[in-house]
Amino acid sequence: MTRDKGRWRGHRRLLSISLGMSMLLPTTFWNPPFLSASADSALKKNPEVEIGGVQVIPSQNNHPFPWDEPGISSPVLRWGAPKAAGMKVGPLNAIDSHIQQAIRERTTPGAVVLIARRGIVVKHKAYGHSLLYRDDRYTPVEKPIAMREDTIFDIASISKLFTVTAAMKLYEQGKFKLDDPVARYIPEFAAEGKEKVTIRQLMTHTSGLAPWIPLYQMGDSREERLQIVFRQPLEAEPGTRYAYSDLNLITLGALVERLSGMSLDHFVKKHITDPLGMTDTMYNPPASLKPRIAATEYQAATGRGLVWGEVHDENAWSLGGVAGHAGVFSTARDLAVFGHMFLQKGKYGGKRILKESTVELMAKNHLPDFPGDDQGLGWELNQGWYMDALADEKTMGHTGFTGTSLVLNRKNQTVAILLTNRVHPNRNPTVNPLRRQVARLAADAIPVGGLGKKGAWFSGYGDNLDRSLRSGELPESSKPSTLSFDTWYRVEAEPGTGEDSGTVEASADGTRWKPLAEPFVGNSDGWKRVKVTVPPKTKYLRFRYKTDDYANGRGWYVKNPELKTAGGKKVDVQWSGDGWEIRNW
Repeated sequence: MTRDKGRWRGHRRLLSISLGMSMLLPTTFWNPPFLSASADSALKKNPEVEIGGVQVIPSQNNHPFPWDEPGISSPVLRWGAPKAAGMKVGPLNAIDSHIQQAIRERTTPGAVVLIARRGIVVKHKAYGHSLLYRDDRYTPVEKPIAMREDTIFDIASISKLFTVTAAMKLYEQGKFKLDDPVARYIPEFAAEGKEKVTIRQLMTHTSGLAPWIPLYQMGDSREERLQIVFRQPLEAEPGTRYAYSDLNLITLGALVERLSGMSLDHFVKKHITDPLGMTDTMYNPPASLKPRIAATEYQAATGRGLVWGEVHDENAWSLGGVAGHAGVFSTARDLAVFGHMFLQKGKYGGKRILKESTVELMAKNHLPDFPGDDQGLGWELNQGWYMDALADEKTMGHTGFTGTSLVLNRKNQTVAILLTNRVHPNRNPTVNPLRRQVARLAADAIPVGGLGKKGAWFSGYGDNLDRSLRSGELPESSKPSTLSFDTWYRVEAEPGTGEDSGTVEASADGTRWKPLAEPFVGNSDGWKRVKVTVPPKTKYLRFRYKTDDYANGRGWYVKNPELKTAGGKKVDVQWSGDGWEIRNW
């Protein structure tokens, strides 16, 4: 299936916790909050107490566990209040209106959202319907089915993560090396000059294979269709380009089967989903689960009619529903467990699925020579087109054509999941803006530390913004002066373009403006004190924040702006914000 990618190219705070993390804990999802009500109550009465062997130390900051400082996470997922996760309620609640709008506009019939941080699930909610139409003309069914939190979705290309994880289990067993040629294990794959294509290149989409072929229109059996894939020619020399390709993962899935002697679905079940307790994750779900499964497309061209309860992807369907690129069905709960296992370096509760070193290898950017196409092994990295303000070099994720997305921000120990059935009943429109909005609000719910009680000026979020924090008229000066301020920023910038930016500007007349320093783009890595020289005859200053129509960063904060004359005298300046606001988080 082709990508639904739009135009994108590519300290301690409130709690210092010392826990023996090898302690036996229940591994079910529905555990009590990480911080119990009794712990919260004790903390209010006594700012420094010990509760059940856990030392609780008061914070010197406004918020517990601020941005990039999540503290120690629970080893298993559990329900809890946003405060225990170091998150704000407002942005999490704001997700609802965006999804409801998408449903009204027929972007998707329904959705399920799950947000977790530090192992604490703070939002898990269902919207709309899992079944609403009986054909591609939006004819309603007689008995619509409401979406549920445990609705099972065809997760489409997120299946690729299970294939790569399965392969890396075999890697840990010494069955192959990443730079081994694929043809060493699948001799037929050497056809058409592919003898040098490596397993790493399959996992990073640098093999040179075509993105997709209509495999479902070829061959008469699963094995025959796999042989057709193995015989495909290259479109580019291996390692010379990034091109997202289903053929890479179909081949990798076949490799797992060759090396393990098991079918891919059985291997995934035995080594991944069963150990993690992911009971609602499977290929080819049984008919008994159909009422819980989200319907997808009405496929007249294939003669399948309404696809409901079987894999949507035509090529995976032609391969019997079990393929390396698609075929997995799952729930938000199960995907959260899978994601949290990666955030916990390969372990979930008492179950180790992958070695820590393997997780680090999978999360490493293997394509430094392809800026904008950062890619781990299977995992996509730093992709603002759906990760939005959660995106950074440590953020992992993947999407599925059916309208699914999984985002893991490792620095913040945050899981953001959006599952939709946006292809029900047809493939239009895109759900990318909604993906970004959910990730953006999940990021906004994580407070920035170091703001103090008075807070700071905050630029806000949004597409196509042009917002200024502007000074009042300044006293006339014939000599240069100095503007200094504290700043924290995460401003999205596509590599090499800087489409979003923050600038400090001066004007002698309030109309024509001149930048005083290089634009603020990328990541400040914490708070910084900045000084800029203000030219003589400057009457106005402003902090200008501009965004394009695409991804946002976490925003721009400015506090303690101070203007001094050449003689060091402080100038009284009144600031007013056009769209800017004072925020203490």
